[in-house]
Amino acid sequence: MPKKGDRTEKLIAGDPTDPQGMNRLLVAYFEALLIRNYSEETIKKHRLQLNDFIVWCEDRDITRPAQVSRQVVQNYQRHLMRQIDKRGKPYSFRNQYSRVCSIRCWFKWLLKNEHVPYNPAADLDLPRLGQRLPKHVLTQNESEAILSQPDVRDAVGLRDRAILETFYSTGMRRMELCRLQVHDLDNERGVVTIRQGKGKKDRTIPIGKRALAWIEKYLTEVRPDFLVNLGEGALFLTTYGNEFSGSSMSKLVRDYVDLAAIGKTGSCHLFRHTMATLMLEGGADVRYIQAMLGHSNLETTQVYTRVSIRKLQQVHTDTHPAKNDRQ
Repeated sequence: MPKKGDRTEKLIAGDPTDPQGMNRLLVAYFEALLIRNYSEETIKKHRLQLNDFIVWCEDRDITRPAQVSRQVVQNYQRHLMRQIDKRGKPYSFRNQYSRVCSIRCWFKWLLKNEHVPYNPAADLDLPRLGQRLPKHVLTQNESEAILSQPDVRDAVGLRDRAILETFYSTGMRRMELCRLQVHDLDNERGVVTIRQGKGKKDRTIPIGKRALAWIEKYLTEVRPDFLVNLGEGALFLTTYGNEFSGSSMSKLVRDYVDLAAIGKTGSCHLFRHTMATLMLEGGADVRYIQAMLGHSNLETTQVYTRVSIRKLQQVHTDTHPAKNDRQ
């Protein structure tokens, strides 16, 4: 059964009785990805995106991958440019890029397995992706304002404070925290092990004493009362006694950010951005931030060097020739 808060799964479109149809070949593709140890999140994203492509193709009487030409995919690209998301805004270039890349990867597999004569998406011109800075980053005072919102006299509030402290201390991803197990914490060493993070990679990172203290209080006073199945190993439990879903975790954090009324919006990733930026401003080497965040590429982490403005401001104040000019 799907957990509370999970997005309703969509069935794959297309005719399941046609062995060379979109449906059957997409199912086979996902089975191949599972064998290659792709994560459930990656497969789910590809499935949702490719399902939209299949529906669009069927509306144009295209029912088999072999019928998809380069012109068809180009037309679909133009279609994506006109699409509106749930917020009423046009699809971002990053969204369009991701969807076309999903098509390209599927057809690469189809070509390799001799289901199509060529990959129609292989040589397409993809949207240029700029390097985006995080929309919001919290100051230390703003972070503390959010952390103080849960009512720690209440069991749910105490649990939520421990969750927020963990995000703030470690900068881990939403699903990494959702899947965190009790045995992944090492209080004595002051570290937490994140297992099967993005890219199916494990990493062990530091966690602060304050976060550990709140977690210990939660483990002692709250978790035993939330526990329904004694075999449940997830560290943070819902009031139903199970592991958090990604959407329910996002809502929990977003509600506290809104409650703090600091004029900024965001959810779990807001604390990830904040941890990285504040640590850089505190003097941490970007390579250590890379290890904390679990980035495989240093360029991904270096975005925070552009967000971290405090040191640049100090250098500007100390060195700019106009500093001593009087009005």
